[in-house]
Amino acid sequence: MKKTSVTVLGAGSWGTALSMVLGDNGHDVRLWGHKKEQIDSINKTRMNEKYLPNVVLPETVQGYASLPEALKDVKNIVLAVPTKAVREVLYEIQECLNEPVLIIHVSKGIEPDTLKRISEMIKEEMDPRLLDNVVVLSGPSHAEEVSLRHPTTVTVASESLEAAESAQDLFMNQNFRVYTNTDVIGVELGGALKNIIALAAGISDGLGYGDNAKAALITRGLAEIVRLGIKMGANPLTFSGLTGIGDLIVTCTSVHSRNWRAGNMLGKGKDLEEVLSSMGMVVEGVRTTKAAYQLAQHYEVDMPITTALYRVLFENINPKDAVDALMARMKTHEMEETVNILDGRLEEQ
Repeated sequence: MKKTSVTVLGAGSWGTALSMVLGDNGHDVRLWGHKKEQIDSINKTRMNEKYLPNVVLPETVQGYASLPEALKDVKNIVLAVPTKAVREVLYEIQECLNEPVLIIHVSKGIEPDTLKRISEMIKEEMDPRLLDNVVVLSGPSHAEEVSLRHPTTVTVASESLEAAESAQDLFMNQNFRVYTNTDVIGVELGGALKNIIALAAGISDGLGYGDNAKAALITRGLAEIVRLGIKMGANPLTFSGLTGIGDLIVTCTSVHSRNWRAGNMLGKGKDLEEVLSSMGMVVEGVRTTKAAYQLAQHYEVDMPITTALYRVLFENINPKDAVDALMARMKTHEMEETVNILDGRLEEQ
């Protein structure tokens, strides 16, 4: 494996964990964050105490507070900032680049109102002369477990298989297995929309409902993710893989999931503002719920769980009332909607 310099933009838990993977592979890793105090602490203690306490970073990882220094002579950038910060960061980095770069984005969200996926935002904001290609990295991968070098599998997707394989080579090691895919739409949607279902699963647990309810949410949640994904041009098989059902399971069932934790607090009666202020980290599922609700209307796709969660988050509907409304929906055949969509897709082909 060829050693190279990689800049990771975003010194949160996920950016730090991925820096460790890259550092373990012997790359020169530059972990950039906008808070100088945090970066100084990382370089002094070799730990990111706020996000991954007691985890020691490899010596190959160095913190940077200066963006020009972090990006000097780098050909590979890992974009690990929250969705709401993507456009601002992309604008800033172009002032520091002289040559085209490969951008590997690892955030999981959709921009409300514009309804853009992150790869679309990157292509909109970046000067084409400075963008070699775009890759998305996604899959069932809690930062806490990755940082402990527990076995993890993810997918990298790009319209260019060569670019995906380049990202695969950067990250792959004995603890971090990486698969390739060319279905960027499916991989991005799976990673983003699973956060909505994780919020709903957390609410269900917070209300005191059991495994039956959570299994139903995961299964029916996957069904509406697939319905929307097919309408948007994704390969339905992608959702049966790591970035679909794999990521959905881990995010809906683990206490590491910030979306599940946020939902759990909502189910226990806390209001949204209180929940978000207590989390200390971005809960991507909240903004994504708004975007997915808008996408469902735009593509005329039935997404009852997303709609119910939207009403809880933005219309102050009581969580229990939202669950009751879901259970009282008109009866239907389990496979009818998906079969109809697949039939339509085959006819178009």
